[in-house]
Amino acid sequence: MTDILIVDDEKDIRELIADILKDEGFATRMAANSDECMEAINSEAPALMILDIWLKDSRMDGIDILKTVKRDNPDIPIIIISGHGNIEIAVAAIKQGAYDFIEKPFNIDQLMVVISRAMETSRLRRENSSLRRRDLHSGEMLGNSVAFRKLKDQLDKVTKSNGRIMLTGEPGSGKETAARYIHQHSNRAAAPFVTVNSASIAPERMEEVLFGRETSERGIEKGLLEQAHGGVIYFDEVAEMPLGTQSKILRVLTDQQFLRVGGSDKVRVDLRVVSSTTRDLGAEIAAGRFRQELYDRLNVVPIPVPSLAERREDVPLLSEHFIEAFNRTQGLPLRELSEDAMAMMQTMEWPGNIRQLRNVIERVLILGEGSGPIDARELPGESAPADEGRIVLGGQLATLPLREARELFEREYLLTQINRFGGNISRTANFVGMERSALHRKLKSLGVVTQTKAGARVATIDGTEDDF
Repeated sequence: MTDILIVDDEKDIRELIADILKDEGFATRMAANSDECMEAINSEAPALMILDIWLKDSRMDGIDILKTVKRDNPDIPIIIISGHGNIEIAVAAIKQGAYDFIEKPFNIDQLMVVISRAMETSRLRRENSSLRRRDLHSGEMLGNSVAFRKLKDQLDKVTKSNGRIMLTGEPGSGKETAARYIHQHSNRAAAPFVTVNSASIAPERMEEVLFGRETSERGIEKGLLEQAHGGVIYFDEVAEMPLGTQSKILRVLTDQQFLRVGGSDKVRVDLRVVSSTTRDLGAEIAAGRFRQELYDRLNVVPIPVPSLAERREDVPLLSEHFIEAFNRTQGLPLRELSEDAMAMMQTMEWPGNIRQLRNVIERVLILGEGSGPIDARELPGESAPADEGRIVLGGQLATLPLREARELFEREYLLTQINRFGGNISRTANFVGMERSALHRKLKSLGVVTQTKAGARVATIDGTEDDF
C-alpha cells in the first residue's frame, strides 16, 4: 500500500501523470476504466488514487468508483480530476469523501502539492490503523525455563520468513500469543493480524465469514481473509474447520485468490498463514475429518508449544505479569506473591495452563483479603489446616506402614521440588535444606535417576520417565 493508482480513460493523461510521479520517486499503477480500476484495488489497495470523473466505456463513472472505494477502503485518499469541472461536481465529489478536486488542464506544481499532502494523510492513517490494532492480546513472550527458551528460539527462527507455521499444544498453553509474536517480529508487523476462531463459527457461516459476500442490498462485505490482506491470518483450532471449507482454503493457499459469496470478481490476497490445534491431526486425517492436502500445506514448520507443567519455573514470572496487567487495566490491587503461595502455585496442577493461571490470579485479586502479599490459603482448593502443625493424610499414604509411607512421601516430595525448580538439583537441595551430595544419595536410594534429555532435566523412577 505504497503506490499511486491513476485512473483515466485518456492514455496520454495517464502516462503524463505517471511520468511526473515517477520523476518524484513515486511508484504508480494505471487503469483505463472502472473494471481495471476495481481489479487493481482488489489486487492491492493503493496509498492514493487519482481518479477522473468521466470514464468512457465503463460500467461505473468516477463518482460511483469513489463511493465504492470509500465504502470498502475508507483510508485511501482520492484526488478527483475532471476536464468538465464545475462547482456542483466538486461539491458532490467532496461530499462523497474525495480528498480534493482538480480541474483539467491542471498545473503540475499544484497537482504535486495536493499529492504530497494526500500521501502524508495516507501515511498517518496507516499508522493510526496500526496503533488501533494493538490490544491487550499482545505477542509478549515471558519465561526463563528451558522449555520456554527452546520455544522462543524456534519462533525467532521463523519470524522473518513467509513459511506457514503449525502450532500444537494443550488448550491455554499460549499458542495465540506465539502466533502474535511471529507477526509482531515479522516484516508484516504493520499489517493486520486476523484471527479465525474455527471452533466458534457455525459451519454454515464459515465461508461467508472467511470469504465475505456481495449482495445488491448491502454491496461488498469483506471476509476475514480480505481483512488480513498483507498481514497474517491465524487459524485457531484449525481441526474444527468444516471439510467443505477446507477444500476451498486449500485453493486459496494455492492460488492466493478467491470469490466472495455471491460475487463474480476474483479477490487476490497476500497472506501469511499460522495455524494451531490441540488435536492429533494425524488421527483426524485417518478418521476422514481433515484433509491430508491441507495438512501438508499448513504444516510446513511445526512448532510445539509447551504446557505450563513443562515450564513450572515460569509460574512466578507469569503471575507477577498478570498481577501488573490487572492492576493497569482493571484497577485491581497490586499485590505480591508470598513465598508459600509461590511454592504452592509451582506445584499445583494446571490442566488449563497459562489461561487457567491468569484466571486464578484474577479471581484472587477480586476476592482477595486486602492489599498485602497473596497467601497460599487464598488459592483455589487450598484452606488452612484444622489444627496448626497437622496435615491430613489421604489415599494410599494413610494405608501404608511407616517405612513405606515415609519412602513414598519422600519420593513424591522430592520429585515435586525437582519439578518445581526445572530439574535444577542445586536449587532443589538449597530449598529442601540438604547438601547437594546428600540429595543425590537420597534420590539414588529412592530409585530416582536424573539426567539431561533434549535440553531438559528428566527423572526416571523404576524405568518410568517424567519430563520436567
